[in-house]
Amino acid sequence: MSTLDPTKLFRLPWNLSDNSISWLEVTQACNIYCDGCYRENHPGQHKSLDEIRHDLDVFSRLRRADGISIAGGDPLVHPDIVEIVRDIHDRGLKAIINTNGSALTPELLHELKKAGVFGFTFHIDSHQKRPHWKDKTELELNELRLQYAEMLAREGGISCAFNSTVYEDTLHDIPQMLEWAREHIDIVHVMVFILFRQAILNQEYDYYVGNMRVDFGELTYTTPEERIVDITAPVVVDEIRKTYPDYSPCAFLNGTEDPDSYKWLLTTRFGNRREILGYAGPKFMEIVQNGNHLVTGKYLAYAHPTILRWGKLTLLLWPFDRGVRKAAGAYLKSILRNPINLFRGVRTQSIMIIQPIDIGEDGSANMCDGCPDMTVWKDKLVWSCRLEEQLHYGQNVRFVPRKLTGDIPGGDGKGVQREIPVSEDVA
Repeated sequence: MSTLDPTKLFRLPWNLSDNSISWLEVTQACNIYCDGCYRENHPGQHKSLDEIRHDLDVFSRLRRADGISIAGGDPLVHPDIVEIVRDIHDRGLKAIINTNGSALTPELLHELKKAGVFGFTFHIDSHQKRPHWKDKTELELNELRLQYAEMLAREGGISCAFNSTVYEDTLHDIPQMLEWAREHIDIVHVMVFILFRQAILNQEYDYYVGNMRVDFGELTYTTPEERIVDITAPVVVDEIRKTYPDYSPCAFLNGTEDPDSYKWLLTTRFGNRREILGYAGPKFMEIVQNGNHLVTGKYLAYAHPTILRWGKLTLLLWPFDRGVRKAAGAYLKSILRNPINLFRGVRTQSIMIIQPIDIGEDGSANMCDGCPDMTVWKDKLVWSCRLEEQLHYGQNVRFVPRKLTGDIPGGDGKGVQREIPVSEDVA
């Protein structure tokens, strides 16, 4: 496994109250099913504009951010999505729509662009039940990804990102997906790989809210099946290096319980459609994040596509960053080999690996420390990936190893909370 040293990476400065992004839930409705989805699908259940504006007010009060991830469900099924984008834009925030893309049309895209949309993150992977694309591999789905990237490029000036859930059977596809992204580096700006997580219901844990034992199996992100849910970011890095041996992450977010876990692992690479010239180092990202904060008062979320074309100017940071220095050297060598390369562009492209919640043997929940995807629930900031627990129980569920509680009889199987005496060290 890759040896990643957290002391040699830039720890992203994002925190609870000063972050790059906030996560706005606008609907519980979705038009397709994704394996391992963190939200229940409730068709037609959309937040009103007043509720959404209230959530935005809470963010403004509790959390400084550069952008708003508009999520759900699928936000494009919300009847007022154009007005939601306009409201976010008018507040001086970047509106980023997280969607599976099924409801996006050129006409709707044009209206969203006029309203001020900044970017899209399209969730596309082979475990979705997507009409007309069922049973397609990740590499076959690149055709669909390209359709969306080209749609955004035709409209112009919109950030294009793709995320994909990584399963045991799709891990090996990541290098070729990144090759595809390199071939389209001019219109694909970000690639995100989210490692599959689902709560496995087994005999190792009991589940508690306060001193009440609950039937955790009623939540959508639980399963009685034994599945691989422990793929880690370093494993993905190893897989990528089979194709890109020099692949070098530059920044990360650690876990709340495990300081050397890589919950968000960021890589920035320089190149063009023909080749990758190199990778940014930690000093580059430190300059970008802290420089943006110094100038705007915010940590950077997404860069505008125009800025990503300025790769040659970015290489001028070579005195400060070893990774940029190597990329600049590779660029100069390419010019010596073929002077025409002087007139070809150099672009930047970001790759993020996200490792969601991990449950330790002692029941501790290793969350993303400084997570950008915090959302609003009852005027508080909570982890969006565990919002169903708030909705069902009013707080996050605790995982208590059976070795601490003994073999306590189970719940009634209907998701009803049952008060069960427990010792003081558990309650």
